Amino acid sequence: MKIKDFSLRIEEELLEKLHYIADFEGRSVNKELLCLVRRHVAEFEKEHGEIPTKDQE
Repeated sequence: MKIKDFSLRIEEELLEKLHYIADFEGRSVNKELLCLVRRHVAEFEKEHGEIPTKDQE
């Protein structure tokens, strides 16, 4: 699995809150975001079916 860098623009207050949540969960902000994105994708695919990727074509 390739790992890609991704830049995110986010309001300072929201980032501060994300840091708080990540610390509470014992994760880095990066790991917290990955967890949230994976959960969201899984919920979407559960409702709408699997999302095809380039590897599956």
